[in-house]
Amino acid sequence: MTAPALLTLYCSVIAAGAVAGALVPVYAAQGTRLVTFLSFAAGVMFGAAFFHMVPEAFHGGGYRVFPLLPVGFICLFLLERYVLVHACEEPPDCAEHGHGKALGLTAFLGLSVHTLFDGVALGSGVAEGVGFTAFVAIAAHKVPSSLSLAAILKTEGRRSAAVVGYGLAYGLMVPVGVALYYLLSTLFPFEAFAPRALAFSAGTFLYIAVSDLLPRMNRHGRQGRLGNVAALIGGLAVMFGLSLVTGHEHAGVVISP
Repeated sequence: MTAPALLTLYCSVIAAGAVAGALVPVYAAQGTRLVTFLSFAAGVMFGAAFFHMVPEAFHGGGYRVFPLLPVGFICLFLLERYVLVHACEEPPDCAEHGHGKALGLTAFLGLSVHTLFDGVALGSGVAEGVGFTAFVAIAAHKVPSSLSLAAILKTEGRRSAAVVGYGLAYGLMVPVGVALYYLLSTLFPFEAFAPRALAFSAGTFLYIAVSDLLPRMNRHGRQGRLGNVAALIGGLAVMFGLSLVTGHEHAGVVISP
């Protein structure tokens, strides 16, 4: 198979997996069960940052990439506070003032930025002859990540069609990232660019989990607290397990959730 054909096949399967993950909260969760999915989403984002993104960034760029973590955190904070939403001083009333709707968009932006670099990883993997390994790693991470995004959007009351649409757009960030890889590889050394971008993305994940998801879990998850805590730990466990199976399997390719 030629490289373009392989990339088309891989990207199609990954996009389908993202849609499949988005369908789970749409059809399997109503009411308080959505809080459980949000708890799982928080675990996935913590796990993605600590078990995948930060180790990969350090592996590629050393300690010099760590300042990009708080930069990503603060940038997403400023984006949410001053661009995407109006500040909400009364958390219980946030949904009535439009704050809730912006959380899903913030999560989508943060996830999509990171998914672009999944595409970069896939493009570089195929170019270096290890595309299947990169494909398996990325596809395995897309389903739980898309499920997390859909859980956030569904909790905000978005229509099912919109939730699935966001999931599809999220999956399609991979082929955009592939194109980005071929563009950037002609302009910058991949080894210097990708680790810094991953560290920045890890900061955005931590912001979403700490500032948005965990407070919602605490505020709306008074019933079934043990189940929500179990879901949080489950999300962490999934990402940790994936890090053991699809971790640093080869040098020079960034594999991340």
